[in-house]
Amino acid sequence: MRRLVLVLLLAATALSARAADAEFVRVWSQWHPALDFKRISEYFTDHENFSHKIIVRSQPASRAGYYFLARVRHPAFDLAGGKFVLHVITPAGPVAREFTFPVPAECPPGVHVFQLGLTGSDWPMKGTHPVAWRLELLSADGRILVAQQSYLWSKPDK
Repeated sequence: MRRLVLVLLLAATALSARAADAEFVRVWSQWHPALDFKRISEYFTDHENFSHKIIVRSQPASRAGYYFLARVRHPAFDLAGGKFVLHVITPAGPVAREFTFPVPAECPPGVHVFQLGLTGSDWPMKGTHPVAWRLELLSADGRILVAQQSYLWSKPDK
């Protein structure tokens, strides 16, 4: 019985250590017009050239929008099958909106930069900034690997 408890405890420790192996090196956000994503090769091919960047949009047909750029370090495991969940409160109202962005099929261990865009009707306009936000990276099985939030996401102490 003790061995079983010990094995379960070690397994739980290993799982929590694995989750701790992922981190947001930096998360920052800003508005990007559609022209920021236009490359000269697109004039010849009529296909968007991502230039080896990982860009995921809430509305893929629209490029202009408010983007969260997240640099993620995950040296021990593949992120394939995972997803980002972004919670945003805008000046339009106090209720947070939730957006989900899938991690690309191939995301081997290392450091990756993800550009997560709220585009089209999902973002009001150029001059609008979020009131508060929270970004979570979830594993393929739904566990939160890492999360980061703006200062105003949680109610500050008085």
